[in-house]
Amino acid sequence: MDFQARQRYARGRILMGSIMQYIDMTEFGGPDVLKLATGERPEPKAGEVLIRVVAAGINRPDVVQRQGHYPAPPGASPILGLEVSGEIIALGQDVSCWRLGDKVCALANGGGYAEYVAIPASQCLPIPQGLSMVEAAALPETCFTVWSNVFDRAGLKSGDSFLVHGGASGIGTTAIQIASALGARVFTTVGSDEKVRVCQELGAEVAINYHNADFVDVIKAALGKQGINVILDMVGGDYIARNIKVAAVDGRIVNIGFLQGSIAEVNFMMVMLKRLTLTGSTLRPQSDQVKAGIARNLQNRVWPLLESGKVRPLIAATFPLAQAEDAHRLMESNRHIGKIVLKVSE
Repeated sequence: MDFQARQRYARGRILMGSIMQYIDMTEFGGPDVLKLATGERPEPKAGEVLIRVVAAGINRPDVVQRQGHYPAPPGASPILGLEVSGEIIALGQDVSCWRLGDKVCALANGGGYAEYVAIPASQCLPIPQGLSMVEAAALPETCFTVWSNVFDRAGLKSGDSFLVHGGASGIGTTAIQIASALGARVFTTVGSDEKVRVCQELGAEVAINYHNADFVDVIKAALGKQGINVILDMVGGDYIARNIKVAAVDGRIVNIGFLQGSIAEVNFMMVMLKRLTLTGSTLRPQSDQVKAGIARNLQNRVWPLLESGKVRPLIAATFPLAQAEDAHRLMESNRHIGKIVLKVSE
């Protein structure tokens, strides 16, 4: 380690005992429970790095946790925030894959709505060439979720048909672009004509405004008996049975959320006759080893798409850290297209 690196390391260690600003969740409830607070900066454990946060992505699980329905796993920070971008300023024991001063984006197990966060080194990725820190902060949670569910779990491949509900969300805009770039035929559902236009520009072959048309009818008209090979659903409710109707033989349906509820009446005769796979997952409780494997796949398969410009995060809005409450209000309004990001520092 040269002199400059040693100085930066020493500076990072001095900061450890200092305070930081973060967003405190004073109780479970609405966006108004989110308040700017001060507390001790974390110290990286073995295998972790300490990141000075530049930007932090807002995600639907943050909202669900704030409402009291998605508790942090054991050992995770109770502070909200599952993805960040920033600079590594300190290294925990046994970390050799990163250096002080490296600019990274990272999947956090919690703690992202803060000026500093400690994150397993294996969940960090380099900032893709050509992307800003704000854009990079919008990548980890969405890319990890899309890759692990659509490609690892459901096995989407070139030539398959793919339906993603909520196409204008952070997950949706990411899934549309990656699936299209890797050769799938993409279908999506959205809630406005403006969102239809944006999703088609991102690569969706068919974008359906669910206020104007039933996606079952539209997809059957487009594909006939062929059906959809892979479906990614974060809506639930009556979409669960309707997904089964449009699924292809040997289709794979993955649920990652239930905005309209998780209880549905399903005709399992259709599941049997079509040989369907119904599955789902949550990312946060999975092990660091599993997340490290997803990170390697992303760096090999998705990062080249980002650096070539074939995939790019769509930023709906940015807010200062102190305005996390407003950011959550926008998330809950469903008016946004793409990702909402907190800007923490320069």
